[in-house]
Amino acid sequence: MEWGSVVRWLAVAVLVLMAGVSRRADGAAATGNVTYDGRSLIINGQRKILFSGSIHYPRSTPNMWPSLIAKAKLGGVDVIQTYVFWNLHEPKPRKYVFSGRANIVRFIKEVQAQGLYVCLRIGPYIQGEWNYGGLPFWLHDIPGIVYRSDNEAFEREMQNFTMKIVNLMKENKLFASQGGPIILSQIENEYKTVEKAFHEKGPAYVRWAARMAVGLQTGVPWVMCKQDDAPDPVINACNGRRCGETFAGPNSPNKPAIWTENWTSFLQRYGTEPILRSAEDIAYQVALFIAKNGSYVNYYMYHGGTNFGRKASAFMITAYYDQAPLDEYGLIRQPKWSHLKELHAAVKLISRPLLYGKPSAFPLGTNQQAFVFSGPSQQCAAFLINNSTGEDVKVNFQNISYELPPKSISILQDCRTEVFNTAKVSMKDNTRTYATSIKFDSNLGWQQFQEPIVNFDATKLRADTLLEQMNTTKDKSDYLWYTFGLQQDSPTAESNLDVYTRGHLLHAFVNGKYVASAHGIDGRSNYSLRSTISLSQGTNYVSLLSVLVGLPDSGAYLERRFVGLRRVRIQGWAITNHTWGYQVGLLGERLKIYTTNGSREVQWRSYGTSSPQQLTWYKTTFDAPAGNDPLAINMISMGKGQIWVNGQSIGRYWLSFHTEKGNPSQTWYHLPRSFLKPTGNLLVILEEQIGYPLDITLDIVTADEQP
Repeated sequence: MEWGSVVRWLAVAVLVLMAGVSRRADGAAATGNVTYDGRSLIINGQRKILFSGSIHYPRSTPNMWPSLIAKAKLGGVDVIQTYVFWNLHEPKPRKYVFSGRANIVRFIKEVQAQGLYVCLRIGPYIQGEWNYGGLPFWLHDIPGIVYRSDNEAFEREMQNFTMKIVNLMKENKLFASQGGPIILSQIENEYKTVEKAFHEKGPAYVRWAARMAVGLQTGVPWVMCKQDDAPDPVINACNGRRCGETFAGPNSPNKPAIWTENWTSFLQRYGTEPILRSAEDIAYQVALFIAKNGSYVNYYMYHGGTNFGRKASAFMITAYYDQAPLDEYGLIRQPKWSHLKELHAAVKLISRPLLYGKPSAFPLGTNQQAFVFSGPSQQCAAFLINNSTGEDVKVNFQNISYELPPKSISILQDCRTEVFNTAKVSMKDNTRTYATSIKFDSNLGWQQFQEPIVNFDATKLRADTLLEQMNTTKDKSDYLWYTFGLQQDSPTAESNLDVYTRGHLLHAFVNGKYVASAHGIDGRSNYSLRSTISLSQGTNYVSLLSVLVGLPDSGAYLERRFVGLRRVRIQGWAITNHTWGYQVGLLGERLKIYTTNGSREVQWRSYGTSSPQQLTWYKTTFDAPAGNDPLAINMISMGKGQIWVNGQSIGRYWLSFHTEKGNPSQTWYHLPRSFLKPTGNLLVILEEQIGYPLDITLDIVTADEQP
């Protein structure tokens, strides 16, 4: 470490112990009355500057939760923030799930046991790159419903679920007013981005949501993020990368400045490269927000985790915010984790003048500024800001010269001693490595099953038009077969097939043989598949498999969205209003051949007994590698599909969709150790395109510079 860091760390360690979250005798956070004023949240009569980190319980496993929370705490985090996932907990009306990765009570109690607070973002619309924004799809079938509007049908369901969660928390005494760790709750999510689309129904819905939430009497404050007109007493909060610069502030002088989402990197979709954010930039914006009277900052995400199963929204990769301070596997990313830890300690060191002192601000130069907090008891703290992106700048503050790096903020204890600078990083980047533990390179180890191509005669669902996909599948599968029969009086050497669709990916087959595939991209999922096909004399079957890679998660009027086929032509002849046959999902899905029992329902063949074809299932078995390090499956030799281990879905993969640089967006897919048995683990893969499973490996994941 550099620039007197040993002295600094000794001071910081002492002050963190003095200024940290108060504890009960059993180590849990001491909570009770939670209120707020224009400076901060007030817990048991004490103002608090709080650093929070988002960790979403279903994006990791219960076995991982203790370690993730402990590493967040070690990194100087006071609060764990999480969404509540409506479609996870209420997959069917009034049928609730609160077990396994959905065991929110267990998660919150683990946070409490480790002495941290909780911010519970109930929503229950959450966006969050989560399938359908967290809304259960069965809402779609309620007559007259309009999501997120002053609509009686939606408000009834939203209130029912919100009450369910609030009552569950109360039953387990988890609100701070009951001695639990929950100090803050959120209703709705970034509604201002869609409010105008609902006209007069938008503001009315905001007022209703606030009134409903406050009426539940949780004993802790409520927030609305990105909602400048959040009704009293609900606190309006900021989301974004630069809330230190962009936040207009609380809409009342009696509310604190809260930052509910400070994006530590950004979401990543298939076909895109990672969007990175430096530790220096994050620290700069946090220090600036605190200097401008901010008192609560949440990192979104602190640990992103994994979008298991089919829970990712449209085009989202399985790894979520992998560049966060804790990566997808829960390993520490340096220097982000350490740099933010130092920042947290430095701010806690000066927390008393920040919370109780008198603020002032004045210029130190053209692009330089000082924010000063004076008193009480002669205490003083200062933030020296250099907003210039050029060279180092020397400034004079209280007759002392300070050298500020470009785009940086120095934090001064006692308004003299620099204890932190946002641009001075003491830790180098660490490296994540993958070491192959198992090679699945034996022909004898694999078996395969060919998914049958569905033709019109095999279908039971019929319609004389093209059906919308989501309303047909009800989110039970990514796949919907559209098929029709076409009578041909004589064979044709070539005909033109033209399909216009609003799905994500489309596979075309004629008479059971593969013809072509095409796919959309994020932000433009309407596209055309065009191919030359040959038709035989007699009846020809055209089978079109429309594939979704997650449902949309944002925007107004989600219930009106249309995905799936819109127009089909052969040699210019419109087939759109032809008689169509439909099948939801695949045979392998229906039989659950990815499970031990289900795999016995079909006749598997030895690998390599036929040429590789589209829509092939592969299975093999393996023993769990020794040790406790995280595991990942390297799918580099495969195209697109899904992965299951012992019947549990790891998620979708899509390596054939390359970025502009020619890379897959994701190569390794997280396999939690809790999914495994010591021996005889069943690995099943559905490959939609043509892959080569013999190059798949199971790798052990490690990273240096772990505490």
